[in-house]
Amino acid sequence: MTRISSFTIRNWVIAVHDAIVTAAAVVLAFVLRFDGENLLDRLPLLLTILPYFVIFSFLVCYVFNLTTTKWRFISLPDLLNIIKASTVLTGALLVLDYIFLAPNVYGTFFLGKTTIIIYWFLEIFFLSGSRLAYRYFRYSRTRNKARATDAAPALLIGRAADAEVFLRGIESGAVKRMWPVGILSPALSDRGQTIRGVPVLGGLDDLSNVIDDFKHRQRSIERVVMTPSAFEDEAQPESILIRSRKLGLAVSRIPTLEESRDIPQLAPVAVEDLLLRPSVKIDYARLESFVRGKAVIVTGGGGSIGFEICDRVVTFGAARLLIIENSEPALHAALEKLAAKVTSAVIEGRIADIRDRKRIHQLMEVFKPDVVFHAAALKHVPILERDWGEGVKTNIFGSVNVADAALTSGAEAMVMISTDKAIEPVSMLGLTKRFAEMYCQALDGDVAASAVGKPRMRLISVRFGNVLASNGSVVPKFKAQIEAGGPVTVTHPDMVRYFMTIREACDLVVTAATHAKNAQHSDASVYVLSMGQPVKIVDLADRMIRLSGLQPGYDIDIVFTGVRPGERMHEILFAEQEPTAEIGLAGIMAAKPKELPLDVLNAWLATLRTAIDANQHDVVVAILKDAVPEYRVPAE
Repeated sequence: MTRISSFTIRNWVIAVHDAIVTAAAVVLAFVLRFDGENLLDRLPLLLTILPYFVIFSFLVCYVFNLTTTKWRFISLPDLLNIIKASTVLTGALLVLDYIFLAPNVYGTFFLGKTTIIIYWFLEIFFLSGSRLAYRYFRYSRTRNKARATDAAPALLIGRAADAEVFLRGIESGAVKRMWPVGILSPALSDRGQTIRGVPVLGGLDDLSNVIDDFKHRQRSIERVVMTPSAFEDEAQPESILIRSRKLGLAVSRIPTLEESRDIPQLAPVAVEDLLLRPSVKIDYARLESFVRGKAVIVTGGGGSIGFEICDRVVTFGAARLLIIENSEPALHAALEKLAAKVTSAVIEGRIADIRDRKRIHQLMEVFKPDVVFHAAALKHVPILERDWGEGVKTNIFGSVNVADAALTSGAEAMVMISTDKAIEPVSMLGLTKRFAEMYCQALDGDVAASAVGKPRMRLISVRFGNVLASNGSVVPKFKAQIEAGGPVTVTHPDMVRYFMTIREACDLVVTAATHAKNAQHSDASVYVLSMGQPVKIVDLADRMIRLSGLQPGYDIDIVFTGVRPGERMHEILFAEQEPTAEIGLAGIMAAKPKELPLDVLNAWLATLRTAIDANQHDVVVAILKDAVPEYRVPAE
């Protein structure tokens, strides 16, 4: 509740208004009841009492938030508060009349039950009527402004409840330059209804007919807006998108409130919105309680995964965020995007390479993070097979630097982004990531041994597979190839991969960190995200072509280019000898890979540095194979 000392001019104007209408309601009720019955004789006492009652009404309206609620967004809960406030004031009049005035001053009932009942109705009418009139005025002005500015006629797709949220966004002015002319709903109960003045014109199969019907009117429909319920399987979202694009309509979507955490805003429909199973339901309250008020560092914050983690921790209420990035353009772009968000977080960016141990330690020592998310890595499989030394320097030595610096700076947790390719690795990417996992495991165990009986830092790794639309993934590659007229290149017809969205992956990464910080779960240091069902890459290419309104093999060819170095046909989520455990969180499991002593790993690291400096590939591979015996050397 806003303190009275913090009232703005708007709050005082509302308070004065409510005081005036309260006085008017009392006087009018009195006049209606006693007109012609010694009204003038009764007025002096009423006018004596009235100022005190008005002051009391100010306090009642303040308690029920009437003074601090914006009239533009008046709603049913606010109307309920008006009824509550009016009832309290009516009760006060009863007490005044029946206990204080009647027996002591006037000798009989001064106001009477009839006057008080009339007052109750008048008070509700005056308090709510002005507010509703103002809201209707703003609503009408928004509608007229939208029509006057050539707002695009739009057709909403989805259930009434979802459409209603979007319509409120238009009425409030949050969504501009768009005017909904109709709704198509998959729910039979919505048919023939009107939602906030917009008619439900039919079901999803009526799309073409409705578009044709509006073509014969003054203005044809220019845009289709898909609500969250339009992406459910029974709604056949792919069919909606394909038909809309064939009809030449722009297609947008409304993010769920959980996604946007804000007023609903339109976003383009991305192909990845249609490619996956429904996302895991995220406990956002849990994530907010973990992140809120914390100081967070994200390495590789200019990359697709790193930036999404930055965006999420800011959304969840982090107090301070430091982005560490070795690419100046990527860092600048990340800071520009985050600056556009409405947030109280203090956001900073620093150019640094995680391979520079001294620089990383300096940054963390000054910033004093509570949580470190380590997303910086080299990830392109064929490139790391060729430039293996760079992979070792970044993915192993860089991860060691980040983990050590996080521990030295007093962080509560360090979370390393790993990969499903670290399981029974066949590539330098998987091998280096598995070694980095092992170092974090060993350091986590070493910290546990020295912090018995008191809170300790956690160092965990989170594995997941391919992320749709991330830098270097097949989705943006296929998009570019389709836009260029093809062909779409696939390595092998039987190539299979797991996929998930960036948003879901990053939310689950933070969820895993909340689990690790629970003292009861100190034995879990490697987490694996549930990736759903694997997807054949050729099927992904086929669907993307069709979703673009084209025909595979006719408009766009699919060409097979052969398996690249370090790639395997099928990814796996757990090694055969690796125990797994359910942890009670949807979408996340704990893996329990073997752990090695920290001194053994440090000895290997020292030998690795010497071998890397001497460019001794065979020695590096031999050391890593000793550390990760399940590594399978790829055939030459």
